[in-house]
Amino acid sequence: MGYSYSSAAVAVSVLVVALAAAASGQLSTTFYASSCPTALSTIRSAVNAAVAREPRMGASLLRLHFHDCFVQGCDASILLADNATFRGEQGAFPNVNSLRGFEVISSIKTQLEASCRQTVSCADILAVAARDSVVALGGPSYPVELGRRDGMTTNQTMANTNLHPPTTDLGNFVTSFAGKGLSPTDLVVLTGAHTVGVAQCTNFRSRLYGESNINAPFAASLRASCPQAGGDTNLAPLDSTPNAFDNAFFTDLIAGRGLLHSDQELYRGDGSGTDALVRVYAANPARFNADFAAAMVRMGAIRPLTGTQGEIRLNCSRVN
Repeated sequence: MGYSYSSAAVAVSVLVVALAAAASGQLSTTFYASSCPTALSTIRSAVNAAVAREPRMGASLLRLHFHDCFVQGCDASILLADNATFRGEQGAFPNVNSLRGFEVISSIKTQLEASCRQTVSCADILAVAARDSVVALGGPSYPVELGRRDGMTTNQTMANTNLHPPTTDLGNFVTSFAGKGLSPTDLVVLTGAHTVGVAQCTNFRSRLYGESNINAPFAASLRASCPQAGGDTNLAPLDSTPNAFDNAFFTDLIAGRGLLHSDQELYRGDGSGTDALVRVYAANPARFNADFAAAMVRMGAIRPLTGTQGEIRLNCSRVN
């Protein structure tokens, strides 16, 4: 669902702007105002067109930004293709054969290079495209800090370590997020991004056939397309409204309809862990939207390269 800009929402917007200003002093929401004034509108138009063609693309672009920031920080290292020198993050277990949206980012980069030569970083394109994807799918807008520069290295080993599989338990996720300066609340609300998109059978098969805290009719409905053997790439929605950014993800968790083990770990139904947060977001979609917006600002400030660090890539898939 969309976010209604009531007086309460205006207050939230002011809060998010304040968080943005505090998160990283070297980044600015107006970074390209003079150097490339069409940057944001160019990205928004491209994302809106891509999501209109295929709503799933919104989730894919959002995921690219998440998976980028959790490895080496928000430096667009996830976009670097393998070459003779390194094996990149795209081949890491959590990413291989599942990352999508590279062609959208590449098209945006081409357009921006034509109008603002070597000015807008690939890392900033990822961050803005993620926000615009959320908005295109009915979610909240929020100010994106800009001025990141692009990394010149990539690390497949770090990706395998920092991007946990869908079988991960809650405790390990809390520890991982804490290592990025993110709280358990950030963990819950950012995982709420699974309100859009789909997952492959190989990522939820073990839950269908080996776990008891799953809604029985829900599991039965999925087993036809996700048998115990075969069908690894068959898809299922991450929540009951996969093309709409809303709070259905949380109501589904309470009903035992979390598709991934790691998602259902957020709600065990025994009052422990993060159960209370899930209930809050299930009952209050405006609260979810507001907290998600603030958490995205914090995540986007994970170890950005600024100033003379890194570079502005001419092609997002390779260093200059």
